[in-house]
Amino acid sequence: MRVKTDGKRKKSQMVVVRAKPGHRSKALVSFSGRTEQAAIGRSGMSSRKREGDGATPIAAMQLLHGYIRADRITPPATALSLQAIQPTMLWCDEPRHAAYNRPISAPFKPSHERMMRDDGLYDICLVMDWNIKSRKRNGGSAIFFHLAKPGYKPTEGCVAVSLPAMRRLLRFMRRGTLVRVVG
Repeated sequence: MRVKTDGKRKKSQMVVVRAKPGHRSKALVSFSGRTEQAAIGRSGMSSRKREGDGATPIAAMQLLHGYIRADRITPPATALSLQAIQPTMLWCDEPRHAAYNRPISAPFKPSHERMMRDDGLYDICLVMDWNIKSRKRNGGSAIFFHLAKPGYKPTEGCVAVSLPAMRRLLRFMRRGTLVRVVG
């Protein structure tokens, strides 16, 4: 499939995430002829994603932009816009709040995630369009493509890969790259 962009024809990009056979919370990520190991939600994949269920949504999600801990990681080569994470950056995961599933700034009392994490998971964190452009309360928030814990331990619903795999992926990714999670 080809899409027209600024008068030029470009091949559309797609990343496919498939469950790893026999592993509920592990996956295989395929792109540009490569396949990488990944972690997914502790509850596996679901076509009925809900806030807090620990499932990775079965969906096609466009990449919007990303965040990077520039104090820890040299920015990799990518056409995707990456913003340096600051200590005050948070992400609202409180379904009853008007800023639900949006970036916010500290101080913020309702439920949220800190973008500047000590564990390094968000040292590179890509925002996928899950429940963002068209939000539903309790539809799930902070569904990111980020770095994996050692051993590919389960996520809360995100897709996570190793740092070397993320560097390879970022060479391929740009705004609008489709991440298709298939059951």
